[in-house]
Amino acid sequence: MTMPDEPLTDSTEALISTDQVADLQRERDDYHDRWLRKTAEFDNYRRRVERERREQADQKVTDFLLELVHAMDDFDRALMVDAGEGGAAYRKGVELIHANLNELLKKHGVRPIEALGADFDPNVHQAVIHESSPEHREGEVIGELRRGYMIGDRLLRPAMVKVAKP
Repeated sequence: MTMPDEPLTDSTEALISTDQVADLQRERDDYHDRWLRKTAEFDNYRRRVERERREQADQKVTDFLLELVHAMDDFDRALMVDAGEGGAAYRKGVELIHANLNELLKKHGVRPIEALGADFDPNVHQAVIHESSPEHREGEVIGELRRGYMIGDRLLRPAMVKVAKP
């Protein structure tokens, strides 16, 4: 900035000072606005990362419990087999393991879907067989091929069922 040849008067100094103040206030407001926007962006980023981290942890738990449910299927099938006279002790051991696994699932909020005798619900059942049955009402689940499970109020795995048709 060049200096004028004439000495500045009070009114000129006040005018320059007022202009400078106005410029500085605009600059301050701009920086404040940028700071608020960056703060909001960072808060949104932090919340998104935290939500994704929770969802990822929930998915890992769900994947693990789904694998555990598959192991429960194997125990269910083993308990259906007649082991004969010598297999009573073997059956008792399998029943104990089965009961422990059921307790473990229950402890983590996993519960089986009661399908037999219920009306078919596509939200929790997967119909794999439709069978004519005069002694059952239409749409009634008459057989369970694979047990379904809920975790809390979410579906972990649908029940594979046989459904009556007229």
